[in-house]
Amino acid sequence: MWEFTAPRTIVFGEDALEYLKEVEGKRALIVTDKVIKKLGFVDRVAKYLKEAGIKVEVFDEVEPEPSIETIINGAELARKYGPDWFVGLGGGSCMDAAKAIWVLYERPDMEVGEINPLEKLGLRKKARLICIPTTSGTGAEATWAVVITDAKEERKMELGSKENVADIAILDPELPKSMPPKLAADTGLDALTQAIEAYTNQCKNDFSDAVAIKAIQIIFKHLPRAYKNSEDKEAKEKMHNAATMAGLAFVNSAPCPGVAHSMGHSFGAIFHIPHGRAVIVFLPCVIQYSAREAMERYAEIARAVDIEAETDEEAVDKLVEAVKRLMEEVGEPSTIMDMGINWEDYTKNLDGLVDRAENSSCTFMNPRVPDGEELRKLFIYAFEGKKVDF
Repeated sequence: MWEFTAPRTIVFGEDALEYLKEVEGKRALIVTDKVIKKLGFVDRVAKYLKEAGIKVEVFDEVEPEPSIETIINGAELARKYGPDWFVGLGGGSCMDAAKAIWVLYERPDMEVGEINPLEKLGLRKKARLICIPTTSGTGAEATWAVVITDAKEERKMELGSKENVADIAILDPELPKSMPPKLAADTGLDALTQAIEAYTNQCKNDFSDAVAIKAIQIIFKHLPRAYKNSEDKEAKEKMHNAATMAGLAFVNSAPCPGVAHSMGHSFGAIFHIPHGRAVIVFLPCVIQYSAREAMERYAEIARAVDIEAETDEEAVDKLVEAVKRLMEEVGEPSTIMDMGINWEDYTKNLDGLVDRAENSSCTFMNPRVPDGEELRKLFIYAFEGKKVDF
């Protein structure tokens, strides 16, 4: 039995933010970061909420890769303020933080690490959730997945419950226009990795396939334009929609998509690399490794983005090259070495990288499940982009 989980309402297109004027409630807590506040987005959201008669408080302490401590601090503020709406405003970190803070607000008996799909949370007795992405990549506005960092252990915790999916997701194409090109590249390639892994993982299905393949097509076509020209309104809007589609795809196939994500989570936690950059750098190797069990699926992706090939094997090879070309076109490093990480530092952390990836639930969703030794080889091959031959 399958269940397709999504926000009850997804608002998109021009002036989507004005939907906030229709929201009914008393108090909203906006969960965000200082950059988003500085850009004026918090003021815009607060203005519409106040027009709806809702009081507003702001928690702007979210950092990139939000920590357990940040979630605890946000929950303490929420308990004092008593909101009936949480608003996750920003990138995936802000939206994930809003989800986790909301859970601890309604369930003060829980710890952050206890948020999981098997635990009955009983949410929505006190509050509901609105997610408003300002970047186009994580898809957090559409998912119930929550990634929180345990800074002491340098580990990303893959958490979440179907109960903490947003009630309302608002995709206003004006918000991502402020993204600098590098952020547009990182987040867009994050969405591509999510969609490709959603289409190929072990829990893929007809419904997730539909949004995954459409997201892939949009990203290949529109990401270079969105990267090169922040005023390209069509490209920005298409990428914003594609990111949400990719989020819907992966959370409704497997909430932990595949090995590129388990390796990326491990790599990002240790070397402090932005999430999108951390996952995409492993994708070419992961496609080559996984094709032994999912050749036809990768070939379908290749043909969906107009790659011509006489055989499935040729299609997969060309898909890997297309991913690398896209990375190059948007200024993304295609290997670990290109990120400026030296071999000595990398190998010194190799045991930790492998251990974290091996214990990630994402690994077990991959079409071909690697053991520890194979993960070690994948990490080594990705360092300089060597073609996977095992």
